[in-house]
Amino acid sequence: MSDKKIGFLQATALVTGNMIGSGIFLLPTSLAVFGYFSLWGWLISTIGAILLATVFARLSRLMPITGGPYAYTQQAFGKTTGFFVAWGYWICVWTGNAAIVIAFVSNLSPFFPILGKSPVIAAICSIITVWLLTWLNIRGVQKAARFQLITTIFKLLPILLIGTVGFLYFKPENFFIRPLDLKFPDVFFETAALTLWSFLGIESATIPAAHIRNPEKNIPRATITGTLISAVVFVLSCTAVIGILPHHIIINSASPFSDAANAMWGQTFYYVIAATAAIACLGTLNGWILLQGQVAWAAANEKVFPPFFLRTTKNQTPISGLIVSSVLTTLLIFFNYSATLQQQFQNMILLSTLSTLIPYAFCSVAELIILKKRGIAITWRNHKQLIFISAFALIFSIGAIIGTGPKTILYGLLLLALGLPFYFWGYRKSLSIEELTK
Repeated sequence: MSDKKIGFLQATALVTGNMIGSGIFLLPTSLAVFGYFSLWGWLISTIGAILLATVFARLSRLMPITGGPYAYTQQAFGKTTGFFVAWGYWICVWTGNAAIVIAFVSNLSPFFPILGKSPVIAAICSIITVWLLTWLNIRGVQKAARFQLITTIFKLLPILLIGTVGFLYFKPENFFIRPLDLKFPDVFFETAALTLWSFLGIESATIPAAHIRNPEKNIPRATITGTLISAVVFVLSCTAVIGILPHHIIINSASPFSDAANAMWGQTFYYVIAATAAIACLGTLNGWILLQGQVAWAAANEKVFPPFFLRTTKNQTPISGLIVSSVLTTLLIFFNYSATLQQQFQNMILLSTLSTLIPYAFCSVAELIILKKRGIAITWRNHKQLIFISAFALIFSIGAIIGTGPKTILYGLLLLALGLPFYFWGYRKSLSIEELTK
């Protein structure tokens, strides 16, 4: 069956493809107001991302099991904590998918203007896209991963082109500006919060572990390699775009990469980059649809999600998780396509980010807890690297959670609380008192 599993390149593409998605094409506009201070945000978020990537790399070596953040949390803290991490992470995935597919359709509007004028047609196009990629994933993880590899390569080439050749058109006066009303240290937290969204997806290769060839070796390599590739791409491309476009233009740009290409090479490349943005969103959506089924299957396998989610195809694809998640994404698109779409899009992004950061925080210390459970004494002398990585990854995760804002945190907690009746009603009979009180 090894020929049916995905290897290092495809796993790396899953990590890189899930991180390099819709966000990068809009990020220069958000960061332009900070000028060269945006580099501080990139520095902070890159260090945090590498710390978290190291956390997941170490956990995948310790436990090469399917489920990623949920599986690690469940092993460390028990089924109750594991359930809420799985519940929140699962919600994060399918709500994030609704935002990504909206961004995909938005990037098609230069070619099909009707999509920008008719919310109904745009919604129909979004729903069709979700179900086409769901069908692709139902056919098998390997086919979905191959599609992910192709889209990742395709979208990286033009982005890297602007991130390298674009510096020939770089104007220092556009980039080296001092933000108005600059307050320290708020500027560092604000820029870091903006750039952090780009790195979500670090854990992607750990979730379908059972489908990855030689997981003890390939998952850590893919996680670290994918994070480093993404960091280089983010910093170079966003910095180049901010330096290419005049400040008064980029702060109002709806498609900064396309506008930069237009300034560099003309209208033809404007459409090329617009197409690239659409492909980027499509590849990202494919990767996250793959994960939505795996998360639900892993939770059901541990008896914290209903056994219904254990249903798989002959290719071992978790069909129930894929279909239920895509139905929920479809409903979210249907009920939220309105005149206030942009605000709703931002709200979904913030909630998705928060729901992902909570598992990150638990996973930061999971290895320490698991080793302790196995009877290994944790001392500074023998475990300096582990303690250092865990402590700073936890501090970074908590800081990022606070950075999402009190309103988002409140909504996120309410969303997690919705899982309470689902948990106790569905699993109280199958869990012992000791497990429920862990």
